Amino acid sequence: MKTIILTGGGTAGHVTPNLALIPSLKAAGYEIRYIGSYQGIERKLIESAGIPYDGISSGKLRRYFDLKNFTDPLRVLKGYGEALKLLKKYKPDVIFSKGGFVAVPVVFAAKHYHIPVIIHESDMTPGLANKLCIPSAKKVCCNFPETLKYLPADKAVLTGSPIREDLLTGDRLAGLQYTHLSASKPVLLVIGGSLGSVKVNTAIRKILPRLLESFQVIHVCGKGNLDDTLIGTPGYVQYEYVDKPLKHLFAAADLVVSRAGANSICELLALRKPNILIPLSAAASRGDQILNARSFAEQGFSAVLEEEQMTDRVLLDLIHSTYDGRRKYIEAMENSHLNNAVETIMNLINSCAAGQESAE
Repeated sequence: MKTIILTGGGTAGHVTPNLALIPSLKAAGYEIRYIGSYQGIERKLIESAGIPYDGISSGKLRRYFDLKNFTDPLRVLKGYGEALKLLKKYKPDVIFSKGGFVAVPVVFAAKHYHIPVIIHESDMTPGLANKLCIPSAKKVCCNFPETLKYLPADKAVLTGSPIREDLLTGDRLAGLQYTHLSASKPVLLVIGGSLGSVKVNTAIRKILPRLLESFQVIHVCGKGNLDDTLIGTPGYVQYEYVDKPLKHLFAAADLVVSRAGANSICELLALRKPNILIPLSAAASRGDQILNARSFAEQGFSAVLEEEQMTDRVLLDLIHSTYDGRRKYIEAMENSHLNNAVETIMNLINSCAAGQESAE
């Protein structure tokens, strides 16, 4: 039996594409294992999917000064030693990495043992972790045509983002029953990313009384971001994080307010959901969400509101105008030609695994 090790972590966006591949990997007869950080969000998501999980030490590599810059390289070094032991033990035929800093020691260990690595880069420009890993990779998958110019021509493959098939099987009625909302009023789904967004959460809650005049609100606010004072508010429900019922919440939603992480927006496109993207500001990130959002806005898929322009009135008006004009966004998304990312990536995985077998 062929063995594949999946890796990646830090946010749900580094894990969900891996989850999307699992049914196809199982059908193709792969033994699947996962290497992530000891306590990252990936552990909970992967273990709940029934995939064997091994944790390694992980440190963040920063472009700015921080006292942890002195200790984190030691964690990465420790993680590299742990990854070497795990790869020697499991002898995988191929590694698929979704990025994030926990993936760096795994990819480096794979290079040491000459195990082929496929990387997936979700954003417009490669992040620091993937930049470090690209020289060790056999193939680098990406979501946007604009990304190809940043990648080695002999490694780059435009695949799109793997979308979990079950996400497309949501049921509106099941979503309304889960949230105890009614079918009589449109539903606004607010998703601040797996780590939550204080700015988006605060902005939505400030305009909540006016929002609830026209909409019901499902608010996925991130770990530790529940507001106890709003529990029991008619037409408003809040969750820290939603896993399996998320497909039903999407089905129930008439409009989505979301951050502009690449995986999230690819899911919105696949689901044909009218949406408002509020990208993480360049001051708090490397600006990729802004590029992602602009790309989607230019293609007619999304309305975009940058954090710096967000006021109560602007946000409320944009929610109403986007809902009123939802038909044009749906039509633009229906006319898009999504790549079959799962199938394309599976072909790459099978090719690498076959090459590894013949090399042995």
